[in-house]
Amino acid sequence: MNLEKLSINQMLKKLNFYKNSLIALTIAIFISFTTHAQDSANKKAKVDGAGLFKAKCASCHHPHKDGTGPKLYKVRDKWSTGGAKEGSIYTWVNNWQNAAAIDPYAAQVSTVKPTAMSAFPELKKEEIDGILDYVDAQPEQSAVVPAGTPQNDQPSETSSDASGIGIWMWVLLGGIFITIILAVGGVRRQLNNAVREKEGQSVKEFETYLSEFKSFAWKYRLQVGLASLVLLISILVSFFQGLSTIGVTEAYQPSQPIKFPHSAHAGVNGIDCKYCHSSVTKSKSAGIPTVNVCMNCHKQINGEGKPFKAEIDKIYAAAGFINGEYKNVSKPIVWNKVHVLPDHVYFNHSQHVVVGGVDCKQCHGDMTKTKDAVKVQTISELNAIEGNIKLTKPTLTMGWCIECHDKKEISKGPLADKKDGYYNEIHRRLLNNDKSLYKKYLKDNKVSVSELGGWECAKCHY
Repeated sequence: MNLEKLSINQMLKKLNFYKNSLIALTIAIFISFTTHAQDSANKKAKVDGAGLFKAKCASCHHPHKDGTGPKLYKVRDKWSTGGAKEGSIYTWVNNWQNAAAIDPYAAQVSTVKPTAMSAFPELKKEEIDGILDYVDAQPEQSAVVPAGTPQNDQPSETSSDASGIGIWMWVLLGGIFITIILAVGGVRRQLNNAVREKEGQSVKEFETYLSEFKSFAWKYRLQVGLASLVLLISILVSFFQGLSTIGVTEAYQPSQPIKFPHSAHAGVNGIDCKYCHSSVTKSKSAGIPTVNVCMNCHKQINGEGKPFKAEIDKIYAAAGFINGEYKNVSKPIVWNKVHVLPDHVYFNHSQHVVVGGVDCKQCHGDMTKTKDAVKVQTISELNAIEGNIKLTKPTLTMGWCIECHDKKEISKGPLADKKDGYYNEIHRRLLNNDKSLYKKYLKDNKVSVSELGGWECAKCHY
């Protein structure tokens, strides 16, 4: 009897040990799964190879076909076996001229195509790797498309995701371990009842897993309470971190129907921003120039013999300008909107440019060096520009605007120094109504936007 009881007790101890081990293992699997999923999401958010390829490369390059630029499939291997210097390919993407000057292999590549490679100095090494990883993951269409099937020249997205397989593996293992835990728990209960019966005690009625968990939680209430608090805080932190990313569109850059290098127009040729965006000083919107504005110059500049002739031909097609004459067959150019604010947000360009004296580069970056049409500049790119107010919040967020209104001065010194009728009136009212407040404003020898109501909700929200 004692030996049998001892044997049962030993079995109970072992079952409890196995059960607790399985619970700990399941929790570890769950934590590993959530961490893996979070890491995958962070990596995807950090480097979107597909998005960068489409925004920066797809207009000239294809993974498996030569186009305006050479095919990019396994290009890193090609450079490595061809004798390129280590890291030369990254220098090439940032600025091909720098790479060609220091690497003979890069100089040789520069002669392969007549069209010069665009420079992308803003791309980091990990972003370039993300682009090339995406390219290398694209299957060759001839290998996956049956003969005779029309093929699309654009690279296709692969539907399979290696990380997805790993996630489902963790889910499956978790399900197996939970099933084992439930089974072990059932056997343990039966053994407990057998021990009680042999000791002459009353046998416990069947106890549900919920009631058993309640008993366990009450017995170890301190540990369970602390674990629950940590879990709750983790969930809340993750939730609010997720909320903070809603509406953040930094580095957003949609494709455009016509390549427009601002660096050539505003930089090389020195065209003033207001020549094309003529309503920026008079209107809420800066405006997109009509094709007629483009034709003011491109009626004479046709790009003959230049790599950008195809883009100018698109302007001619939109204007209906054929063989040197207007044929009344024009069609609109459908530009893709880049800077999109919510409907409840009011922003007036003329207010900022004329009254506030804000330079375009504060929000849009240095367009004299931008080789693309336009994108939502990241805060780090904007802060790197000399003369810009250094901000910390993501571009196009409410925090970004509020921070700028706090740091941007309307006037260095008294408002009367601006010699502006509008501010002269505010200057007079401040002196007449609250001279001490005005002195407080001028403590730092400047009057900021926030001090004159720039933080009032109704200033920016309908």
